[in-house]
Amino acid sequence: MYGNGRQQSPGTTVLVVDDVAASRYAMGAVLSRAGHQVVPVASGGEALVELDVRLRDGTLPDVALVDVGLPDMSGFELCRRVRARPPMAALPVVHFSAAATAPGDRCRGLDAGGDAYLTVPAEPQVIQAVVRAAVRGARRSTGAETAVHRLMLLSEAIVTVQAARCPRELAAAAADGAAHLTDSPAVVFVTGPDGEPYRGTARCRPAPADSGVHQAAARLVTRLAEGRTGVTSTVVPAPLWPAGMFRPGVEEDARLTVATAQDGRTAVCLATPVRRAAITDPAADGLLARLAQACALAAEPLLLYRVERHVALTLQHSFLPQPHKLPHLPGVDIVVRYVPASRQTEIGGDFYAALRTGEGVLTAVGDVVGHSLDAATVMVEIRHALRAYCVTESDPVVLAERLDRMLQRYHPDVTATVCLALLDPGSGRVRIANAGHIPPLILRDGGGAEYVDACGPLLGLGLERPAPTERHLAPTDRLLMVTDGLIETRGIPLETSMEQLRTAAADAPAGLDPLCDVLLRCFGRDREDDIAMLALRLG
Repeated sequence: MYGNGRQQSPGTTVLVVDDVAASRYAMGAVLSRAGHQVVPVASGGEALVELDVRLRDGTLPDVALVDVGLPDMSGFELCRRVRARPPMAALPVVHFSAAATAPGDRCRGLDAGGDAYLTVPAEPQVIQAVVRAAVRGARRSTGAETAVHRLMLLSEAIVTVQAARCPRELAAAAADGAAHLTDSPAVVFVTGPDGEPYRGTARCRPAPADSGVHQAAARLVTRLAEGRTGVTSTVVPAPLWPAGMFRPGVEEDARLTVATAQDGRTAVCLATPVRRAAITDPAADGLLARLAQACALAAEPLLLYRVERHVALTLQHSFLPQPHKLPHLPGVDIVVRYVPASRQTEIGGDFYAALRTGEGVLTAVGDVVGHSLDAATVMVEIRHALRAYCVTESDPVVLAERLDRMLQRYHPDVTATVCLALLDPGSGRVRIANAGHIPPLILRDGGGAEYVDACGPLLGLGLERPAPTERHLAPTDRLLMVTDGLIETRGIPLETSMEQLRTAAADAPAGLDPLCDVLLRCFGRDREDDIAMLALRLG
């Protein structure tokens, strides 16, 4: 019944489940002559044990031929149990029976999850064709599932890359995405116009950063990217690719997928090891190319932002006098602090000022609304305007009105907050005008702290301003002025943060420098906004 068939070489493994030894042998002989590897078992229980062992070893068969009349369970039940286990669910199952087959039997087999039903005895060509068809269908289905899975991984990687807040985060996200797509270690280099490489790794233990391996790899990547446009892929043999980039001390060929952004100066390189015995997967290469291209597009604005941030920060530092360069103001001790936002966020327009006027000492702390080079530029204009106005005017309310008109005329779309305090060092009298800013804190000798009840509309709105609020400072009192970048936290009401600041300031040690240092340690870490702070007392 199982005469010789034409030799095939599909290279598949077939599990034959049949309790009749002669039938099991005959079926195995037909399949073996066709080039298949046969794994014979005699019952459903043995089949499940065999599948468990092979699942652990990663050697599941390509197809199972199952007799419907097994002694311990029906072939239909065995199929249902296989389908109920996700790691085995994709295994194609072909039921067969030597007994008379009714239409209901075929339906039961298909309903149980079988892929085909074979009546034996059958010609060898028919058996081989059914096996080939079942394997082909399973591979086609598995291939489609793999493609969908890879596309999902690519999509997730691109979303993570686009959410990166800085080049280092982008490189790390890209490395993680490349590692998932290739199921291998990955190293990513992101290089901008300044030539500084940002590196990300995933699933690898690279050599220490000070070993020179990373610098050598970055130089090689930079040379490969020069003069190139679009996306290119190349394999760098182990002698040229630094040993230890993926694993310490190990020489490995590297596949480099390089993408250059539209500006021609931003390049992203995805590096993965090449297994010399492995067959290249064009689909994986295509997905890596898409990921590299998405990374280059996302890196371009991030690196441009870094340049803008550097310019804005330089501008801030250039126009804000450093603590050791503050002007000498008789009768007053002043301490200032300026802390830029964390590296992942934009520079804002926070500022401070301490100026001598005809009626005493004017101090100011303010913030231009917004975060960008534009905000920093407007901040500089406000400081210069305030310095100019102070030549002929001391009243803080009048100064606030003039700054308000200046913004309306030259920057009608910009608003700013500022708190101005005019102090007479001889009497301790202080007059405060507040334009939408956090009011100053007065810290009394003995640990008390209270906010000055001073308020008013933002600059740039053209609204009427209230009269200044007056207070008197004792020689032991301290006046603290801050921008909201010190305490403002997303999700926490500003009133709550202000109360936390008041409590911390009241508990701070005596002196101006210790006060500022303690508050920065309490509130100033990894802030999303700039921080400007000014503290004074009668000298």
